Amino acid sequence: MNKKTTTLHEKKGVSQPETTSKLSAEKIKIKRNKHNSVDEFVSSILEGSIPFLSKAITLVESTNPRHQEKANEILERCLPHANNSIRIGITGVPGVGKSTFIETFGKRLTSQGKKVAVLAIDPSSSVNKGSILGDKTRMEELVTDKNAFIRPSPSGTSLGGVAQKTRESIILCEAAGFDTIIIETVGVGQSETVVHSMVDFFLLLKIAGAGDELQGIKRGIIEMADAIVINKADGGNEKNAGIAKVAFNSALHLYPPKESKWQPKVLTASALKNKGMTAIDQMIANYLSLTKQNAFFQQKRDQQNTFWLLSSIEQQLKDNFYQNPSIKKALSKEIKKLENSQTTPFSAAKRLLDIL
Repeated sequence: MNKKTTTLHEKKGVSQPETTSKLSAEKIKIKRNKHNSVDEFVSSILEGSIPFLSKAITLVESTNPRHQEKANEILERCLPHANNSIRIGITGVPGVGKSTFIETFGKRLTSQGKKVAVLAIDPSSSVNKGSILGDKTRMEELVTDKNAFIRPSPSGTSLGGVAQKTRESIILCEAAGFDTIIIETVGVGQSETVVHSMVDFFLLLKIAGAGDELQGIKRGIIEMADAIVINKADGGNEKNAGIAKVAFNSALHLYPPKESKWQPKVLTASALKNKGMTAIDQMIANYLSLTKQNAFFQQKRDQQNTFWLLSSIEQQLKDNFYQNPSIKKALSKEIKKLENSQTTPFSAAKRLLDIL
C-alpha cells in the first residue's frame, strides 16, 4: 500500500557556504600569533601603520617585563622621529562635553589636512581595571576619519586621570606622522600638573549655569590653563555663557603674567553646533607663534623631559621595592605587627627600608 502524500512535507535544508575558508582562518590565526620583530614595528610605525601603532602602545602599557623591554627598544628607535607635533591637553568636569568638543575640533583639523591622534584617558573599572566610558563610541565621526587615530586607555591608579604610559604613547604617535596630539583627561582633579607636564597647550572646558563657576576660579586650575572655553554656549544657555566669560576673564587678570608671556584667553563655543572652533584654532596658533618666538616652547619641553625623568626614577624605585622577595616577606610580618599593635607605621617603614 502506497503511503499517502500531502502538500506538507519537510524539505532538506540548504547548507550555507562558509564565509571564511579553513585556509584563510588558519592564515589569520598564524598572523595574529606572529611575534613581530622590533624592526617590523619601527618600519611599520614610521610608514603610518595604525595596526602596528596600536600594538606598540599595547606593548608600552603592558606590565609584562618582556613586553616592556621590547617597547623600550621600539621607543628608542622611534624617538629621533618624534617631537614634531603640537600637544594639546583638554580637561574639564564630567558632562562638560569633552568628547563632543574633541570630535568637532578634531574634524576641523583633519579637514585642513592635519593628522590628529586622540589619547583619551577613560576612568578605570575597579573590578577589572579596564576602560569604562569607551571614547571611541562617543566620537563616531572622528573614529572613521582616515587622518585620525583614537586610543582610549584606562587611567588605572594614575593621578590626574592620565595613564602612566601616555607620554610614551605620544612619542609613538608622533613617529607615525601625527602632527596634533590631543590628550583628553577623565576630569579636573587635584593633579592637573600631570596633564600640564606633557602638553604644549592646556585647555580647560567649562559650562555655564551648572553651579561650578566658583570651582573654576580655584588658583591651581587658573594657573595651569592657557585658555578657558565655555562649551555648550547655544540656545537658552548662550546668555549664561556670556556672563561666565566675563567672570572668568576678570579672574584671569588677577594673576601675574605667565612665564610664557601669554595672557590666557576665555572663549565661548558650542561643539554640538560647531560654533567657535575657528576662534579656538586661531587662538592656539597665536599661542604657539608667541611661545616659539620667545623660546618658551622649547624651554617648557625641556622642563617636561626632566620632570618625567625624575618621575620614572621614582616609579622604578617603587616597583623594585615592592617586587623585592625580601621586602614582600618582611612586609607581611610588619602588617601583622601593626594589626596586633606591636609597632607603628613609621617604625615598620624604617625597618623595611633598611633591608635594601
